[in-house]
Formats: sequence, structure tokens, C-alpha cells
Amino acid sequence: MTTDRPWQITELRAEHCHSLAECHIGCWREAYRGLIPDHVLDAFDIERRAEQWERIQAAVQKPAVILVALVDDIVVGFAGIRALDEAPEDRELNAMYVRSAWYGTGLAHELMRELLDVHRNTTLWVFEENPRARAFYRKYGFELDGARRAERFSPSIEVRMLRPADAAPAR
Repeated sequence: MTTDRPWQITELRAEHCHSLAECHIGCWREAYRGLIPDHVLDAFDIERRAEQWERIQAAVQKPAVILVALVDDIVVGFAGIRALDEAPEDRELNAMYVRSAWYGTGLAHELMRELLDVHRNTTLWVFEENPRARAFYRKYGFELDGARRAERFSPSIEVRMLRPADAAPAR
């Protein structure tokens, strides 16, 4: 099947880790200015983050999966999902990031479509003061479930959203 999309989605491999670190830090800086203190965002180090991604990539075991969206060899988005420790039959979407230049292109939709399993409950944590992200997740059947926690890098609050098994898929 051919596609006119300029990206390719694949599972994370070791050769993607440096570009993934650049994407990850870029996404945080684009999306979280005003939510995370500037000094925290500015202190992120690409080499250190690449080393962290290398360790993560080496340790990922099914059913966890990390997908990267590549344009040529540059990571422009990524998403990850894992089984929950307390309920292994359920899943947590623990990463969903797309560079701002790719907003509205369908890239995020394709990542979500690849990861979500309609037969499993899926949760995620999102900043309470991030209405754009919360609206995006609602399109995929996620709703607030009442759980809240302090985010570890800032005074911001995260809220948990749940997508129950068999929720209607996004179009």
C-alpha cells in the first residue's frame, strides 16, 4: 500500500534514540512553556536524554511498545504504551508527542490508531491546564476519571483520563 504521507511509523530502535531525544525535548519546550518553569525546560540536555532513551529502548518488553514517526531519519513524533503494574490487562498511554510543525497533519491520529486496543481499558495522565491535549484525547474516547497528582518537574497538576474498553474509535 502506498501513501502520500511523508512520515513512516516504526517501533523504536537504537539508531532512533538521539533523534528521539531531540524530538522529546523539542515537544516539551513547544507544548509546556507556561506549564513547566522555563529553567526546567531550558535545562534539558539532549545527550543525557538520548542515553535515557537508549536504556529505555533496550529494556522495552512486550506488551509495551514505543513507536516513532520518522521523516527521512528524523523523529517528528512518538508514542508509547505499557501494561499497568496493578492491572496488566489494562494499558497506560505514557507518551504521545508530535512536533508542533506536524500538528493537524494526521500524524498524531495515526500514532493513536496504531497503539490503542479497543478491547482494553487505557489510561493516561495529562496536565490539568492543557485544554488542547485534553480535547485531543477526548476525541479518542478518553474522559477524566477524577484522579489527580502533582507533576514531578513543576507545581502543575496532572489529571488522569480513562478510555474504557470498546469505546468508539476516533475517525
